[in-house]
Amino acid sequence: MDVRLRDVTEADLEVFLAQEHDPEAARRSRFAPREREAFLRHWKANILGDPTVYVRAVLVDGEPAGNLVAWWEEERRFIGYWLGRAFWGRGIGSRAMALFLAEEPNRPLYADPHEGNTASVRLLEKHGFQREGIVHHGDDQHIMLALHTPEP
Repeated sequence: MDVRLRDVTEADLEVFLAQEHDPEAARRSRFAPREREAFLRHWKANILGDPTVYVRAVLVDGEPAGNLVAWWEEERRFIGYWLGRAFWGRGIGSRAMALFLAEEPNRPLYADPHEGNTASVRLLEKHGFQREGIVHHGDDQHIMLALHTPEP
């Protein structure tokens, strides 16, 4: 299985939209899927249109499988990622994360997955992220993790 990262194309956005609307993915992430126009507007303006955001599409054997994103929230650099359900549990997220962390030079990096998304927490910890506390988004509790040194 060949896992690679590349720049996001406009065609990828339709794949990402469908992945965001997967009910199990939304449940695990505790992220409410957006309507198509809001999703596209967000991606085009806030992700692809912001030069401080670093985003990569994840490809598996040439097929778009998801994305990884790094962005600034005040003084903190956060990362997030989304993989389509067909790509879960096969080591793809781990391979893609290693590639992304090698490309994204900023440290520390922060991530705050929902506490119930144990697969996401494990993925981040496997790559050196350490628990720094709990944060709340609405009624949901999330684990704040941080990566302070570049991965070797």
